This record gives sequence, C-alpha cells and structure tokens, in this order.
Amino acid sequence: MSKGYIVFENGTVFTGILHGSPQPIGGEAVFNTSMNGYQEIITDPSYAGQILVMTYPQIGNYGFGEYGFEADKPALQALVVKEMSTLNGHYESRWSFEEFLDRFHLICLSGVDTRAIARMIRIEGSMGAVITGSLDNLARLREQAVLGKSLLDSDLVKRVSRKQIEVIGDGARHIVLWDFGTKQGIIKSLLGRGCRVTAVPAATKADEILSLNPEGLVLSNGPGNPESCHYVTRELEKLMGRIPIFGICLGHQLLALTLGAHTYKMTFGHRGGNHTVKDLNGKCYVSSQNHGYAVDADSLGGTGLKVSFMNLNDNTVEGLYHEKLPLLSVQFHPEAKPGPQDTGYLFDKFLAMTA
Repeated sequence: MSKGYIVFENGTVFTGILHGSPQPIGGEAVFNTSMNGYQEIITDPSYAGQILVMTYPQIGNYGFGEYGFEADKPALQALVVKEMSTLNGHYESRWSFEEFLDRFHLICLSGVDTRAIARMIRIEGSMGAVITGSLDNLARLREQAVLGKSLLDSDLVKRVSRKQIEVIGDGARHIVLWDFGTKQGIIKSLLGRGCRVTAVPAATKADEILSLNPEGLVLSNGPGNPESCHYVTRELEKLMGRIPIFGICLGHQLLALTLGAHTYKMTFGHRGGNHTVKDLNGKCYVSSQNHGYAVDADSLGGTGLKVSFMNLNDNTVEGLYHEKLPLLSVQFHPEAKPGPQDTGYLFDKFLAMTA
C-alpha cells in the first residue's frame, strides 16, 4: 500500500491509499449508494469500463465469500472507497476485502471522501477519471481520464459475455438467456421458477436462438452504450413477434432501440438499491438499479411500446410493454442481488406469457 490519487477530467484530484498497481488506470467514474451487497455490486459485469465509487463509508465489514458472486470475477476498472474494512464477519466469508482485491488483482483507492466525489458527479455528471500512484504529469493524466470515459462507447458487451452456449438446470420450461453480461441472479431467478436456461453469447444469431426451440427469451443486463450493440438489435428485430421476450436493464434499452425508440446518456445514472419506481397501474416499488443510459419517452410514438413503470425521482422510463407483441422490459433489476426483491414477480409475469 502506498499513496495514490484519482484524477478527474475536470482537473479535480483526490488523495488516498492505493491498493494494487501504481500504473494509471482509467474509466468512467460512477457512484453507487447501496449500504450492503458490495460483493454482488463489485462483480456485476455491467460495471465494465468504469471506476466504481462506493458512497457508503465502510466497505467490506462482513467479508467476501462464494455466496456473493454475480460473475466469475470483477469486470470494473477499479474501486474507490472511504474505509476499507479489515473485518471478515460473515460466517460463510472466505476472504477479507484486501484478500479479495489481491485474488482478482483489483485496484482500489481508499481513504477518500467518496460522498464529496458523488456530490461532484451529481452536479457535473459522470466523467472520466484515472487512478494512479503518481502526479508527475497531471496534464497527461487528465488526457487519460478523458480517454477512460470513451470506454463506454467501445464494445464492452463482448468483453463480459460468455463465449459459448451453456445449458443450466433441468427444469420443464426452456428459456434462452441472451447474455450481454448477465448477473447470476437472473439465472437463479429463472432456475428457481422451474426453468431450464440456455445461456447464449452476445453475438448469437436469431436463427441460432430459434433453433434451440425456447419458450421464451430473456435479454440480460450488460455494460456500455446500448447504441454500440447494432449486431444485437439487428438480430433481435428478426425475433419480434416470434417468441415472448423479457428485457432487463441493457436488455430493456436494446428492446426499445430495436422497435425504433431512442436512448440517451443520463447525467449520472441510477446505481443503488433504493430507487422508487411506480407501476402505472398504481403500486410503487423500491428497486435495485445500475445504469447510465435510459429510454427516451418522447421517442416511443409509433413503436407500439407503452410505459409500464416510471422513476419517481426523475420521471425516467423504468418499464415498457407492447400493445400487440408478447414483450415486456424493465430498466431496474427484478432479481435484485443486491437490493429489494419487491419486483421479482415480473419473472412470473414473463413466464405466464410463455405458457
């Protein structure tokens, strides 16, 4: 451990304690407000290309274990925390925070006022940043910070998607999961409802999916700009009306793009376990979220899509359904992991469409 820094593209510098390599590493700096579930958050593939700032002051107090993986390993660029706990309190815990970082060669800057960073991002928007062990060339570091933000426009989905088809479980109902960087929680939610899940890579063709004879298709979460995934929307268009489809997070955005709607980059996104959404039928739910892009409500005209959920903080689109086709999608995470499980019933609603 040694002194380290996070340098933002606007020139702001925060000093802390660096765990891992002192070589500069860049990405888009974003913040998550969750109070627990840090291992699930850190291993969520949707954070690929990003430097994750945790606003809760102490991270790691119940350790890390086999119970907390949403992917085999973290995909994010680096972590920033206020206090890195040395405790290891969970009865199933296998590693302390520092041991977990070492296990996956993960860069972490601790001892930083993460809430000050979050406030800056809320005011100025998500921005590029770089973590480094030296400030010898600040101008060059700011350039690297700007380049770090551009990672979001590269093909991050193929980086985190599985490379080959995998069959999981032996349930009676067969569902294909199109893996754009899926969380394990989505797979477990389907398995727990008696499904056999065939997970396929992001580059899979529509004909290949249909040849598997699925009863339904789930479009998973994933990282980056949805408009970078033209190879997905091109194939997804061929599946419209031929099979019931459920889109989650990035999958929700790709479904909207395929039908002619537009997405946009949010100022700082939604990342945390306390986002209230309203079902336009009347009920409100607390949801788990992790996204920096959203569907443009004004672009839905002529698509056949209707809004089913809205965010009560900023009125962004949180869910869609189609007037005629067997399609539904949500921007939030009904599987939670971590976060409230209020909206898990949406998996049942999707499966009812496949009956």
